[in-house]
Amino acid sequence: MIDRYSRKEMADIWALESKFNYYLKVELAVCDAYASAGVIDKEIAQEIRQKAKFSVERIDEIEKEVRHDVIAFLTCVNESLGDLGRYVHVGMTSSDVIDTAFALQIQDSAKIILSDLDKIITTLKKLANIHKNTLCIGRSHGIHAEIMTFGIKLCSWIDIIKRQKDNFLHAKEQIRVGQISGPVGTYSNISPKIEEITCQNLGLKPARISTQIIARDYHAYIMQSLALIAGVIEQFATEIRHLQRTEVLELEEGFGKNQKGSSAMPHKKNPVLSENLCGLARVVRSNSITALENITLWHERDISHSSAERIIFPDSFTLVDFMLNRFNSIMENIVVHKENMLNHTNEFGGIVYSQKVLLTLVEKGLSREDAYKIVQRNALDAFENHGNFKLNLLKDSEIAKFLTTNEIEKIFDPNEFLKNIDVIYKRILD
Repeated sequence: MIDRYSRKEMADIWALESKFNYYLKVELAVCDAYASAGVIDKEIAQEIRQKAKFSVERIDEIEKEVRHDVIAFLTCVNESLGDLGRYVHVGMTSSDVIDTAFALQIQDSAKIILSDLDKIITTLKKLANIHKNTLCIGRSHGIHAEIMTFGIKLCSWIDIIKRQKDNFLHAKEQIRVGQISGPVGTYSNISPKIEEITCQNLGLKPARISTQIIARDYHAYIMQSLALIAGVIEQFATEIRHLQRTEVLELEEGFGKNQKGSSAMPHKKNPVLSENLCGLARVVRSNSITALENITLWHERDISHSSAERIIFPDSFTLVDFMLNRFNSIMENIVVHKENMLNHTNEFGGIVYSQKVLLTLVEKGLSREDAYKIVQRNALDAFENHGNFKLNLLKDSEIAKFLTTNEIEKIFDPNEFLKNIDVIYKRILD
């Protein structure tokens, strides 16, 4: 179950043969655009589409001689076309093919990421509905703060994932651009109309302006969005790791029947999947820095960005796809220890009810400063001496001047903390 990921589908998009398929798709779209504009006969464009083919092995052979991958690709394709080859790549430069094909790869990869995000949102919504009233402790600075529910924690995660989906959709749309504009983007030997038709047929928008390449801030933006997705997955994975600690044990990753946690210690059940996600997030973040550095190029272009992009884009899209599917699998199989969650809310006699006590004393007429001192004294005594906060209050003579036993009991009703949960759920799940 853990390895049920769509990695192959993503990897196929970035495979070498796939890259050349995208190149060919662009070249054929340009031929079709020339035919639509009446520059060449439609029968010629159709024949080119039927006959054009390539072989990665043959491209490699040619590239060893010409030292240029696009020329090697075109030479290989032209071998299958004969005289028809003179209609291919007319008025174009290499980056017209490379960057437009790159945009198509990114669009297809982005569709997979969006599907992954939707799966996670569905899984988290299901869990949030199940655990809407599962009491747990909220923590600040790693220290017990106040009572909440596990469902509320999941609602926060849903909101974060939805926001990253929105960010990613925007980045995907921003980079949905192609170019067929010639050596320095001036359309010196090709009409802007050809670019417009080509991009429309490929499902892209013409770049408003290109030099010889599409500006790399576009690419940095989509990479930052991937890094954000990886970052929030790390956030969730870190929370799971904390909550699986032996002394906490509120959550556990699913543990297979024949799974083993340690070569030396048979008792171990480690949050290895979540730890794995935290490590992978570091790689995606690092790649996003490289994408930022790729923005700065010499004049209208150089190729310092190219070598880096051949690594960071396939790796980052594949890693984020993997991470999202792995996280979804973790949450589908997560073990929730409700009893431990509940027990933690009652530790030290319910010291996490301290604010309720404070506010009630203020309502009874005490100054906030005096009330704070009384409540803090009783709470810290319980915490430092493994005592019972509630019992301390019941025995405190100063407290007795303001609160009856029944009033103290009412303060320790956890339902008071849950009275506005429906408002949060309506915002997040409706």
